Amino acid sequence: MAFDEGLAERIRDALGDVDGVTDKRMFGGITFMVEGNMAVGVMGDDLIVRLGEQAAESALAEPGTRVFDFTGRPMKNWVVVDGDRLDDEGLTRWLRAGLDFAGSLPPK
Repeated sequence: MAFDEGLAERIRDALGDVDGVTDKRMFGGITFMVEGNMAVGVMGDDLIVRLGEQAAESALAEPGTRVFDFTGRPMKNWVVVDGDRLDDEGLTRWLRAGLDFAGSLPPK
């Protein structure tokens, strides 16, 4: 599966000054990690975001979000945000949520 390189570049630009952020190709897309913990990624044209349990449940009530399920087994505490919902403000908000959660975990 190809992924939206433009969206990945927007994420790289937004996270350029954040310490401990790396990226890695996986899931047929690309993920961005904080100290080795996955935070966000790009699959196809969409953003995937790792959140805590309560935040993930709340996020699924927002328009343009859905459960992250690309193998038939939903990934717990992850949501997919439709790419067409990712204006600059929306992208920043979702990136912050994923970074906050990943940053709350012990480094790997």
